[in-house]
Amino acid sequence: MSTKDCGNHDEKNRQFLRCLFAAILGSILLLIFLIWIILRPTKPLFILQDATVYAFNLSSSGPTPSPINPTPNTLTLTLQVTLASFNPNHRIGVIYTKLDTYSAYRGQQLSIATSLPATYQGHRETAVWSPYLYASAVPVSSFTLQILQQDRTSGGILVNVKVSGRVKWKVGTWVSGNYHINVNCPAYLRVASDRDDAVGFAGPAIKFQLSQSCIVDV
Repeated sequence: MSTKDCGNHDEKNRQFLRCLFAAILGSILLLIFLIWIILRPTKPLFILQDATVYAFNLSSSGPTPSPINPTPNTLTLTLQVTLASFNPNHRIGVIYTKLDTYSAYRGQQLSIATSLPATYQGHRETAVWSPYLYASAVPVSSFTLQILQQDRTSGGILVNVKVSGRVKWKVGTWVSGNYHINVNCPAYLRVASDRDDAVGFAGPAIKFQLSQSCIVDV
């Protein structure tokens, strides 16, 4: 056999391997596309059903804290919320392996994170949680105090109830790896105060029926 014949043989082998690789890759992509078409995965839907305010008080120290006036502006909050999650998928289950919820205002976290129990959510099923969110004398800036006072004048304060954690997808006996999930639920709360230098809520607990849709990122 001549050297030229061996070269042609090697080139045919390389072409065969390239074609085989392209066929395998195409089959894998086609299989993934078919699975997606059949399952049509959709991220869960979250709704903030209600919020019960037990305490919402912000104490002002006046000007920016200094050696003469060391006490900062602080906020105390006790809030119970009802969160509902709906799995819209017909063939995919959702496993919440870890979820933490907390309240925030203007990007600042107010309450400590409250853990939600691990939950499996079957096809077209709804899961409901009712956690308490606590913030005890959380320092806030003078700028935040000014914004809170402005919001109080307008009649209410927009607090964000947030959820962060990890989820898995379940199809039959197959379970995926962990995916990060972030949920943001706006809650508009009416609060008042008899003092000009404080924002707060006084009196018995008040329950706000919200039924507010949340933004979900997975």
